[in-house]
Amino acid sequence: MSDLELGWKFAEDFPMETEPLVAARLHSLEHGVEAVSPAIGSQLAVLAAASNARQIVEIGTGLGVSGLWLLKGAPRATLTSIDTEVDYQHSARRSFAEAGISPSRVRLITGNALEVLPRMNDESYDIVFIDGDPHAVIEYVEHGLRLARVGGTVLVARALWRGRVADPTSRDDTAQSIRALLREIAGSPAVVSAISPAGDGLLQLTRLN
Repeated sequence: MSDLELGWKFAEDFPMETEPLVAARLHSLEHGVEAVSPAIGSQLAVLAAASNARQIVEIGTGLGVSGLWLLKGAPRATLTSIDTEVDYQHSARRSFAEAGISPSRVRLITGNALEVLPRMNDESYDIVFIDGDPHAVIEYVEHGLRLARVGGTVLVARALWRGRVADPTSRDDTAQSIRALLREIAGSPAVVSAISPAGDGLLQLTRLN
């Protein structure tokens, strides 16, 4: 194992997940849903805490793993989470309850995010977390930057897309969409950006104006 692989494994093994998080992760595996890795989850919690987040939007509820991490970092925040799968959201709601999170802090919307997001208020959210259909990542980010307040952050999971984004020979639609997104934001004066290589990558975009 290379030094980089050792470092990656250490970063993944470092976070300690709570019992509700472990249970939600196991439920995700049972349903074939790929949850964010522990390293990515812990970064979500740190970013939520650092921004003192009060309003968070999540695209892709899954079975609640990422939502639990976000609310762990922002214990006074309200989470609005969008997903097309109502059964997943029922399971996520149970996970939130098991973690002691008040139902008033979680709003689950069942539906297509591209239909829901246009109805949400501009510049009203501290964090927008995107872990939805990878083919729509550019549209999600456009909506996310509209929804985020100045100083707010848009986070995009799987930004390295199984290593394919960094491989110029990978020409699948998702890898090319993410590359196009990265090219567009790289020169934008409206955001500062960074990519964490943990997990499958986490793109971070903070609005400057």
